[in-house]
Amino acid sequence: MTTHDGGTSQAWAALGGAGELVGRVAYRGGSDLGEGPLPVRELARATVGVCSLAAAELAAVRGGGGVDDVAPLVVDEGAVATAFVSERHLRVEGREPVTFAPLSGFWEAADGWVRTHANYPHHREALVRALGAGAGTPEGLREAVARRGAVEVQELVYGEGGLAVAVAEGYGERQPLVEVWESGGQGRVLGAAALPLPAAGVRVLDLTRVIAGPVATRTLGLLGADVLRIDSPGLPESDDAHADTGFGKRSAVLDLADAGDRAVLEGLLDGADVVVSGYRPGALERYGLGARELLAGRPGLVVAELCAWGWRGWGPWAGRRGFDSLVQAGYGIAAVCGGGGGGRPGVPGVLPAQALDHGTGYLVAAGVLRALAEGGGRGLRFSLAGTASWLVRDVPAGPAGPAGPGEAGYAAEPWLREVSSGYGVLRYAGAPVPFGGWGRGPSRWGSDRPVWR
Repeated sequence: MTTHDGGTSQAWAALGGAGELVGRVAYRGGSDLGEGPLPVRELARATVGVCSLAAAELAAVRGGGGVDDVAPLVVDEGAVATAFVSERHLRVEGREPVTFAPLSGFWEAADGWVRTHANYPHHREALVRALGAGAGTPEGLREAVARRGAVEVQELVYGEGGLAVAVAEGYGERQPLVEVWESGGQGRVLGAAALPLPAAGVRVLDLTRVIAGPVATRTLGLLGADVLRIDSPGLPESDDAHADTGFGKRSAVLDLADAGDRAVLEGLLDGADVVVSGYRPGALERYGLGARELLAGRPGLVVAELCAWGWRGWGPWAGRRGFDSLVQAGYGIAAVCGGGGGGRPGVPGVLPAQALDHGTGYLVAAGVLRALAEGGGRGLRFSLAGTASWLVRDVPAGPAGPAGPGEAGYAAEPWLREVSSGYGVLRYAGAPVPFGGWGRGPSRWGSDRPVWR
């Protein structure tokens, strides 16, 4: 059993939590996230730990108590390790999803390496536009990248709206783990009666995509919130991605360029307690949906924003799109994790999980829960680069290997579940936060009505 964990203390302090509460969360069991040069296991358990602690704090506050009433918690590291690779454990009617498309991966350039992300059709099309029709196959892409410098490929692809990042040899600039500001407003008073779950009755408008944001809102749904995800009809989500992260929420589509749909969104905002957004800086501001615009008109909201490269972007990165794999490449993590496999020195590598995505997701959920416990009226900002900065510079490393002294080894099977869903029977990773459960599988993406329950 691990108590007084250093990473948990750091994350809890960054979220503004009372220091005396950190000792209320303990960890037990084995994990397979401990291999490699960076403390991924420690990051993973700390992010789930602070999320669990924030949920317990909100439960205590809603029950009419305070710090002394926060119940002790035990987080199982086996559940954490399984949840941090939930996309690998997912089975849809027995089928194993495709995690990365054929044109997503590392490619050797004339002077280094490039990481591409082409899982979505529009990103694949942009990649091919940038590098030529021959780049539409893995062999052709390999040849197209090999003829150019890594940064040249990066800029060509970004210029066409695609996603490619040159693998950096040194760590990126330090980024904050979270930025917080108060709006001066007060949120809706949440009921103080006996509650089945800490976030029961909280209304969360989910404007996120892919892993980090959906993990955050999936977790808030686990804790009882009414989570409604809104997407553009012109930007469909991957069915497999939504099957993994659509638990605990409903999903609808609205076209913000349509006056009627925009009016529906405004009505949803009027009834919301929380907005979580996961688009690059500036993308939602043009619709008046940035955090500062939202809080100016509705100061009682809790608004959590997350992006890839940080709100204090460096060099050309400010405002760019990105995913966990790309931030690992551009922030210097891929180079550190490289093994020089196949006799080729300098071949980049990856973390044992998409830990920037999953870890940031649990941090976002924790920040929202803490804001609700303190009355709402708060803006929060997170980024994958901020989580990367914390991982490479500050998270204390524990004992090496899959399990610490005296711990049982790790196995995923105890944490896998099955449930019916809009996509058929799903095998999925259970939640690592020790509260409740989702109870039902996700509906199909975009199939729900845009109304609060």
